[in-house]
Amino acid sequence: MTTTTSTGNSGGIYVLAAHPHWRDSRVNRRMLAAARAVPGIDVNDLYGSYPDFAIDVEAEQARLAKADLVVLVHPIQWYSMPALQKLWVDDVLGYGWAYGPGGTALQGKDLWLVATTGSPEAAYHPQNYHRYFFDAFLPPYEQTAALCGMRFLPPLVFYGARSASEADVASHVETFAQRLGSYPDWPEIEEIDACVACPVPESDRPADTDDIGQVVSSALQAAMAHGLAATAADNGKAA
Repeated sequence: MTTTTSTGNSGGIYVLAAHPHWRDSRVNRRMLAAARAVPGIDVNDLYGSYPDFAIDVEAEQARLAKADLVVLVHPIQWYSMPALQKLWVDDVLGYGWAYGPGGTALQGKDLWLVATTGSPEAAYHPQNYHRYFFDAFLPPYEQTAALCGMRFLPPLVFYGARSASEADVASHVETFAQRLGSYPDWPEIEEIDACVACPVPESDRPADTDDIGQVVSSALQAAMAHGLAATAADNGKAA
């Protein structure tokens, strides 16, 4: 399977598809194929591109810089994203690049979550086994977008992927492809306000590893000097 499709389209769409078991996928695999069929879209199968989990941060940041819309396509696993997608967020959306002082690379872009669930929508209810409506699990996605100065678009969620009918799957995939092809001409976008920046004070960040090392080294040197001075004083008294 080809892992990456890039048209070189500047100011376009970057689709990140993350599924750890593509052969078992009923819906995500078809959405991946549908995204690749839409002209002018950069598509990346994360598990195909990084089977060793060694993410090329510079390459990913370069692809993000060219996109106006970033699309996360994945199944919901334990109320969150798959492990490699989370690692991608950790590694690529770095302090000073995606957020924090000087971290303005993603400001003004859009983030769109396209997710599938194994459970039917009715399971996401206070009186059912997931105990919450699905919206309760969206704040981490919304705040990630906000911290980076991105606008979080209404998610496209397909419930009950394991038991859905073929007609429902086909309709959903068609809707997904149509939305990609028509961006940014979505009626609801005009009603969504631009994201308010979430500045991170430099004082809220811990010291860098190098700084910590210098502090530890200085502390050790001070302790050694104090110990030597104490030893010398004791020797002087003994003499």
